[in-house]
Amino acid sequence: MQVKTIMTSPAISIEPTETIMTAIRLMLAHKISGLPVVTSKGELVGIITESDLIHRSELETEGEHSWLAGLFRSAGNYAAEYAHTHGRKVADVMSNAPVSIAPDASLRDAVEAMTRQRVKRLPVVKNDHVVGIVARADILRALLPAIADASKVDDDESIRQAILREYQSQDRWAGRNLINVHVKNGIVELTGVVMDEPLRTAARVAAENVPGVVSVIDNITFSEPLSDTIIPPPMFP
Repeated sequence: MQVKTIMTSPAISIEPTETIMTAIRLMLAHKISGLPVVTSKGELVGIITESDLIHRSELETEGEHSWLAGLFRSAGNYAAEYAHTHGRKVADVMSNAPVSIAPDASLRDAVEAMTRQRVKRLPVVKNDHVVGIVARADILRALLPAIADASKVDDDESIRQAILREYQSQDRWAGRNLINVHVKNGIVELTGVVMDEPLRTAARVAAENVPGVVSVIDNITFSEPLSDTIIPPPMFP
């Protein structure tokens, strides 16, 4: 799946010469937490988010620094922070050098960029112009039908074989353990012994994701080989 298939377009944006009051009103009106900052020609120059606006002199929420941290801060650092917490123009408050992504990039690339850069949204840029924005909410909207659209399988043996195939495909963890699968009327019972507790959870999750599964009964036992510790299956399904 490509970014352009799920992005919001056109993106609600703002110019750097606008006031932060305008930015706040746009965010509240459209129930969004960030805006790409673009020139009059649509070129991306920054991004302004809720995080850029919560540390404000008007609210007395500016960050404080310990005397030790203050020893390593220059006059330039203090000046930049003052401009950020007191500035009235978007250009003074926005984050420069925003992370962006191309419309034909994969959704995996977008998620990795968000995770790596610790951001919640990415302006989508084509030919140096903002053509949209992809946010975590857009990814959730794409996930919902992907979960719901799984075709249902009614045959117990087909369900069992599908679970076993999933275990075989996950040979980095499932291949090291013998997990028995029994299916009756769509209800899956897992038995066997695993040597690592997370394997039991992963086995259950894998079974739950197979179309046609009604519920999964976890009767797998965890055995710690070094300490002879044995943990029976959980009491709840």
